[in-house]
Amino acid sequence: MELGDFWERQAEDWVRWAREPGHDSYWLFHRDRFLELLPPPGSLTVDVGCGEGRLSRHLKQLGHTVLAVDRSPTMVRCARELDPELDVREADAAALPLEGGAADLVVSFMSLMNTDDLGGAVREAARVLGPSGRYCVAIVHPLNTAGAFTSRQDDAPFVIEGSYFERTRKEVPVERDGLRMTFLDAHRPLEDYFQALEAAGLVVERLREIPDTSDSEGAPRWRRVPLFLHIRALAARVSSSG
Repeated sequence: MELGDFWERQAEDWVRWAREPGHDSYWLFHRDRFLELLPPPGSLTVDVGCGEGRLSRHLKQLGHTVLAVDRSPTMVRCARELDPELDVREADAAALPLEGGAADLVVSFMSLMNTDDLGGAVREAARVLGPSGRYCVAIVHPLNTAGAFTSRQDDAPFVIEGSYFERTRKEVPVERDGLRMTFLDAHRPLEDYFQALEAAGLVVERLREIPDTSDSEGAPRWRRVPLFLHIRALAARVSSSG
């Protein structure tokens, strides 16, 4: 199954999960840490893999002019229903409905690791960025998806079984506070992401490894191992030769 098809199948569950304030890391700490990475609003911000639109709506509140894009018809419909004034379009990350150089900022918040065509998605982000535009990405940290804690104890060892370099996919069902959701751990080594950025002519300006800073159950474990990875890249159009 393609990653996009998986998320269309999970869309209704995801909408309920994502719209419960305080329910997940987005509300507890992750959104605010990601916003620290972003430049000030410009003429156009493209939210690629917008899902049900929670980040797009917040970016609008902060003064961004937002074009929200998602491959899932259900996600797009739900985003439009909650905010009819939000410009939401159904499109693949590797084929954005936008002219080249039209955007100042492209964000991919927790969606790039769930993109089948990683290289194509990064090239498209680079294509639609104007000179000195920024591409800001949040993903599950590849160390996270490569291994697991051996128990739920705060001091449990984190272990990688097998090879970190093997590309894998694993469905992970989660039930919390009466809500159910199945996530997909799509693991790629860190080098895959940086090769895609390099090939697209994007230069990394900032990299942040994000631990769990909340007081939720399990947070002490995830203060020792990063949960997420943030990348900010510049559309410098440099050559990747040499």
